[in-house]
Amino acid sequence: MNHRILVVEDNLLNRELLCDWLETEGFTAVTAATIKEAIDAFENRAPHAVLLDVQLGLEDGLSLAAWIRGDLRFRSLPVIAVTAHAMITDQQRVLQAGCNACVSKPIDFKLLREHLQAFLPDPVLT
Repeated sequence: MNHRILVVEDNLLNRELLCDWLETEGFTAVTAATIKEAIDAFENRAPHAVLLDVQLGLEDGLSLAAWIRGDLRFRSLPVIAVTAHAMITDQQRVLQAGCNACVSKPIDFKLLREHLQAFLPDPVLT
């Protein structure tokens, strides 16, 4: 079984691009366009990692990172922010909010692969 990656992205084209890439890499992609949809996805079946857009329309994606870190079941779940905010201060804010890593848009897929391999080194057995 593949690792399930929750892609939380409000832009349809970006969401499709990430999902297509993840599936090509051998992951199973699950999607959410809002924080509510993301929380619903956790209730259905928790992912193995989250790719999180920091700006979800009017919603602050980092509030989802805070929700994840506040739940003991998901405290160690890898959360990788995917953001157009590329300044060092933006990346520091993302990491302070509870994300494990940050990848700037346009997406550096080599870097994203490295992060996923570091956080999810072993295949899923269940």
